[in-house]
Amino acid sequence: MNYRHSYHAGNHADVFKHAIVLRMSQLMQRKEAPYCYLDSHAGTALYDLQAEASGKTGEYLDGIARLWSRDDLPPLLESYVANVRVQNEDEQLRFYPGSPQLIAGGLREQDRMILSELHPEDAATLAAYFAGDSRVGVHHRDGYELAKAFLPVVEKRALWLLDPPFERADDLERCVATMQLAIQRMRQTVIALWYPIKDERLLRDFYRQISAAGLPKVLRVELSVRPADTTLGLNGSGLMLVNPPWPLWEELEQALPWLAGQLAQSGSGAWRLDWLAGEP
Repeated sequence: MNYRHSYHAGNHADVFKHAIVLRMSQLMQRKEAPYCYLDSHAGTALYDLQAEASGKTGEYLDGIARLWSRDDLPPLLESYVANVRVQNEDEQLRFYPGSPQLIAGGLREQDRMILSELHPEDAATLAAYFAGDSRVGVHHRDGYELAKAFLPVVEKRALWLLDPPFERADDLERCVATMQLAIQRMRQTVIALWYPIKDERLLRDFYRQISAAGLPKVLRVELSVRPADTTLGLNGSGLMLVNPPWPLWEELEQALPWLAGQLAQSGSGAWRLDWLAGEP
């Protein structure tokens, strides 16, 4: 595994993904019953945006930095930015929390986290960061294995962020199969699958596979910062949300247009929100 998230921390894809996953966690915690959060490709817990990796790309400047000083954030994004601010005591944007730290910040005593990271150095950093927290388990392993290894969870409620680096040509197919296995093992699992928007042809096949996968409820959420046919790289990203908690889709209808406008790098940006299976 060559991917290191430190080069991309806080970019437009992180803003989109982390704001939504954090809100999903908060909605699940409306019930007193415990839940388990699983993270397939967790990276590390905290990123220094002034370090060499982030400095080489500067991707956060077109991501979290565009929201940092805004005072008109929609509620869904206001909560997310507030959680990033917790890591920056002097109000200057320097540190960006990855998904493990964002979720850990609101973890209750009865909740639990299972974090997986394949890169050996990042896995060691992650394990050291959470070493004193008995609610958090860190595993140096392939994140695609989490469903078979840990589902069903004893809490009977789970939120799984499936967030591969997409270094392999068959990663979209692997994601579909992994989601099917997760639902077979624990049908009520809430899944957030992140995917890049680069190749429309591949995505059309992916959409068809998701629709035919037999998943109970699937909400497609996408945010594009550049036109889909641009060849510059990551034009946007999406989340396939399986069993999303209510009223997330209503909140996204308010937040996505605003976010598309703020993060657009060409034109006005674009967004999509629709059901591929089991619309409520």
